[in-house]
Amino acid sequence: MAISRDSLKAIVKSASEREEFAASHWEGSFDDYLDVVAREPRVVRNAFQRLHDLIVSFGVKEGSDGKEPVRTYPFFADPLGGGRDAVFGLQRPLMDLVANLKSAAYGYGVEKRVLLLHGPVGSSKSTIVRLLKRGFEWYSRQPEGALYSFEWKLPDGEVARCPMHEEPLHLLPAKAREKLLAEVSKGREPGYPLRLDGELCPFCRHWFAHFLAEARGDEMKVLERVRVRRIVISERDRVGIGTFQPKDEKNQDSTELTGDINYRKIAQYGSDSDPRAFNFDGEFNVANRGMIEFVEVLKLDVAFLYDLLGASQEHVIKPKKFPQTSIDEVIIGHTNEPEFRRLQGNELMEAFRDRTIRVDVPYNTTLDDEVRIYRKDYSARRVSGKHIAPHTLEMAAMWAVLTRLEEPKNAQLTLLQKLKLYNGKTLPGFTQDNIRELRAESPREGMEGISPRYIQDKISNALVAETGEPCVNPFMVLNELEEGLGFHSLLASAEQRKRCKELLATVKEEYEDIVKNEVQRGIAADEEAIARLCGNYLDNLKAYTQGEKVRNKYTGRDEEPDERLMRAIEEKIGIPDSRKDDFRREIMNYIGALAMEGKTFTWKSNERLQKALELKLFEDQKDSIKLTSLVSAVVDKDTQEKIDVVKARLVKSYGYCDVCATDVLNFVASIFARGDAKES
Repeated sequence: MAISRDSLKAIVKSASEREEFAASHWEGSFDDYLDVVAREPRVVRNAFQRLHDLIVSFGVKEGSDGKEPVRTYPFFADPLGGGRDAVFGLQRPLMDLVANLKSAAYGYGVEKRVLLLHGPVGSSKSTIVRLLKRGFEWYSRQPEGALYSFEWKLPDGEVARCPMHEEPLHLLPAKAREKLLAEVSKGREPGYPLRLDGELCPFCRHWFAHFLAEARGDEMKVLERVRVRRIVISERDRVGIGTFQPKDEKNQDSTELTGDINYRKIAQYGSDSDPRAFNFDGEFNVANRGMIEFVEVLKLDVAFLYDLLGASQEHVIKPKKFPQTSIDEVIIGHTNEPEFRRLQGNELMEAFRDRTIRVDVPYNTTLDDEVRIYRKDYSARRVSGKHIAPHTLEMAAMWAVLTRLEEPKNAQLTLLQKLKLYNGKTLPGFTQDNIRELRAESPREGMEGISPRYIQDKISNALVAETGEPCVNPFMVLNELEEGLGFHSLLASAEQRKRCKELLATVKEEYEDIVKNEVQRGIAADEEAIARLCGNYLDNLKAYTQGEKVRNKYTGRDEEPDERLMRAIEEKIGIPDSRKDDFRREIMNYIGALAMEGKTFTWKSNERLQKALELKLFEDQKDSIKLTSLVSAVVDKDTQEKIDVVKARLVKSYGYCDVCATDVLNFVASIFARGDAKES
């Protein structure tokens, strides 16, 4: 059915931003602007204050990690972009960044520093800055983020806009500004103080002096020449956001940062030091009132870094032929490890190091957060034509995280167990304090290893490979990862490649365990039977730990706890006879802790007991279906029906499709057939 033109026009009309346009293009006199300031004093906030307010306007979530408090800022989940640039698993670096912005907002000294995001390639440094820039743009369009600049009404009827989008109150003398801010701050909610530092740019000083002479020193008449207007920050329009990227050292020119002479206008105005003959369009100029990003900042020529020193410490820049000019902007740079090491070893860069606050942005070391990165990029909505089998992204993420972790100093702890602890799993003998100690003993963890970009490249390769298979499974991706190691530019040594291959073998073993457990659960998926088995175990456990007897429901007699039943369950997860009492006390303590919270213990409450119960039920029921029959050429009708039931459970419970469920059953059957797991 064809869509009518009227329907399309209705869509266009509904998407119109006319009301938003009118609100964001407010204009008025200087007196009108004073009314705005009186009603809403926060319009005069500086760039750091605005950026901090932007971030916290999306909320703050309190949490903990290893008994240490952790704050999460939903802004970095990219609500403005629908999660397209969401940053996962970097709670601590983002806490550090926001804490520095808050300190700068209060004027505690950080506002005089360059914020330097430092970390390995692909660790989301550029993404964080991109979120801040996009957020700045959005915030300036909101009523709470409104900001204003001004333009001059010239005698010929033309207007001359301030090229640096300055705050209109800069037109007042410093003492008058202080009194005005003190007055409007009365009764304001406690918070950071409103400050207005700096002076007019050379262009506006020229016109102010011109009109002041014309008005014979009457400053109020000068202000009548001013029209205040609301401005909207926009990187594309070069308003409030600047970006500087180093180029070839021979072609670098500091005028890209501070503006340059307009030679065509020199003849018109008679001097190259007339501000009307100068283009105040350098990145520092256009970024005034907002932020400037320095891409790979430490690749800048030393002469450029000198401009950064004044810009950060004194909040001034030095355009050619003009005096120092005030700026109000957040300066953020980002760099990688090799460049930062070069900075540390260069004595000539000592002044720059002293004016820099480093925020480390490492790779993820938490498995679930790494998985979220790939799920965002390879969701069912974005991947068409192929099904990604369960655990495919998880196994790729697991390998990536393992490459970033340092070997634990505790010989009783494997690297895989360390990964699971970091991911919130409980392991016997380890507490939250141990997790904190593990992180403390490896302060550089996450600063080296495999980048998410490499994982994404190999997942993409697996998705587009002409295999004829409708599914992409973990082995396809893991094989892609292994084949690419020989060409990985960041793995310089044979030792690094060897370690990566060994970790791939670890991941494959873990995957085998996972799918064996899923198939076992598929066979022993009678939850009522598991619940009955759990209830029986707990009855005997309570009687055992309390020195009591168990009433036999059939005979009505009191009997000794069924030791054989309890051991048959406990042995399934490797609890030796010498440790059975420890395990039983652990379960009883767990039950008691849940009861204190008003919660009821079920067979799903404790992961280790759940696994033991499932394995026990699997052992009891597996004779009804022989997995090894799957690899046989002939399967009888009764067995096939039972296999189909298991397959249906895998599809329903774990997200398999019919094809990959069959593949997994065949894979697990082959393990049993070759004796990796024996059926008795």
